Amino acid sequence: MTHLAHKLRVRDYFSLGWGTMVGVGWLVVMDDWLMRGGPLGGVLGFAIGGMLLLPIGYVYGKLVMAMPDAASEIAYTARVFPQKVSFFTGWMMMLAYFIVCPWEAVAVGRIAGYIFPALDSIELYRVAGKPVYLPHLVIGVALTALLTAVNYRGIRLSATFQNWTTFGTLALFSTFVAFGAVRGSTANFPPLFTHTPFVSILLVLQIVPYFMTGFESVTKAAEEANPEFRARGFIRAIYTAIIVGFVFYIIVIAAVGFVAPWRQLTNERFMTAVAFEHAIGSRWIVSMILSAALLSLFKCFNGNFVAATRLLFAMGRRGMVDGRLASIHPHNQTPATAVVWVGIATALCMFLGSAILVPISEVGSVASASGWLATCAAYLWMRPAILDRMIALLGALVGLAMVLMKLFPFVPGHFSGWEWLALVLWTILGILVGRPTKLVA
Repeated sequence: MTHLAHKLRVRDYFSLGWGTMVGVGWLVVMDDWLMRGGPLGGVLGFAIGGMLLLPIGYVYGKLVMAMPDAASEIAYTARVFPQKVSFFTGWMMMLAYFIVCPWEAVAVGRIAGYIFPALDSIELYRVAGKPVYLPHLVIGVALTALLTAVNYRGIRLSATFQNWTTFGTLALFSTFVAFGAVRGSTANFPPLFTHTPFVSILLVLQIVPYFMTGFESVTKAAEEANPEFRARGFIRAIYTAIIVGFVFYIIVIAAVGFVAPWRQLTNERFMTAVAFEHAIGSRWIVSMILSAALLSLFKCFNGNFVAATRLLFAMGRRGMVDGRLASIHPHNQTPATAVVWVGIATALCMFLGSAILVPISEVGSVASASGWLATCAAYLWMRPAILDRMIALLGALVGLAMVLMKLFPFVPGHFSGWEWLALVLWTILGILVGRPTKLVA
């Protein structure tokens, strides 16, 4: 039997976890974040959300050490729950990863159009009133084809790409924030909240699962660890990704509120870049921010692509979807068929254009939180030591709260009709293509 290649080390797992988590939301939808909560609401929302994910990260770390299986949530829940629960847990997590891929493919066109305004031309059609331009589609499809080829060739090539883009992003981010810090003023912060403090924090907290999804992607590549890799490296990579992730978001939200009067910039297309340009008074800072954003986009796209393909491969191997998706390339040792199909699906979905950006954030949040809930509940059901049981219970309650606050209609920021439609369509698709009653291997 051909197995997946054993190539990854701790640094690779951190790059996968953090890189999958942090994309270009901090540039593309910063206006949405600040309009939800204001600078302080945004900071507190991500700080609270990030810390609440630590017990969930602990549970994932314990489970992946015991079960280094690409099926991840599917394997964990299959130990204690009926097969349908295991299938739909995996199907929802598949949505959480896959849906980021067209998000990033659309975002790269928007960034390119900002750098080269001539690309905002040749309008083909509109979705929800927003134009879809031919050059944007060409760029997005080209990037999708590139990352499909990289992941088809091998996990080592993909990991090297992930490492360079991850640490390059962190270096550029540190540089432009440092320059902005000496030019800003606390007078720019007000209003600190856009609603009451509680509602402001709640509205930001609702999107944290989507923008913090990724730390658990470490578990999807668990079968590809280097032979010398020690199991505790998994939990180290997961915890580091979570902490660096929410600290990153806190800093960038605070920096945007600090460097410019943010309320005046919320109608700008990329207000993060505009805010720093306002503070520095020069275009070069925008070039640096956009360079960081492009690197961040590449790594986030690649990381979610890796996670989605491994999960789809694992579902095929367990007979939950078409078994041909479990095929492994005999030379590259990659899940070649799953890689090709995720690439094709990404290219097709990006034709929906920029109208999908904010709704995807909402649906992705529920998909991620439902997977976290099921994983923590499964670990709790396995009856570990009392301390681990308490941590798992806390993680399960956090996941449940994150799901319910988007589904209950009386909670501010709940699902609209479009989000419900997307969730229902994905569920129906799972019923049509999946085999939830198939015996799990």
